[in-house]
Amino acid sequence: MELNFSGIIIGVATFLIIGLFHPLVIKAEYYIGVRSWWLFLLLGVAACAASLLVGNLTLSIILGVVAFSSFWSIGEVFEQKKRVERGWFPANPKKRK
Repeated sequence: MELNFSGIIIGVATFLIIGLFHPLVIKAEYYIGVRSWWLFLLLGVAACAASLLVGNLTLSIILGVVAFSSFWSIGEVFEQKKRVERGWFPANPKKRK
């Protein structure tokens, strides 16, 4: 019997990707503001395209997770702005409004 590590690899990668995007959204809103949404859009579109073009199934799935985590982050940037306005996160005093 041969072990198949694809599920474990995808699960760990998904966990790490989601864990990475949480602070990325916070930092993007802090330094750039909600205008950073288009960066997440570009990353998502690029990752979607790469997912379609890659021959390796595991890598294609991981790129799909990156793509849709990026798309989800677009909405989270706007939500992060609201969290900052509520005082849940610090506002960047150097950022123009």
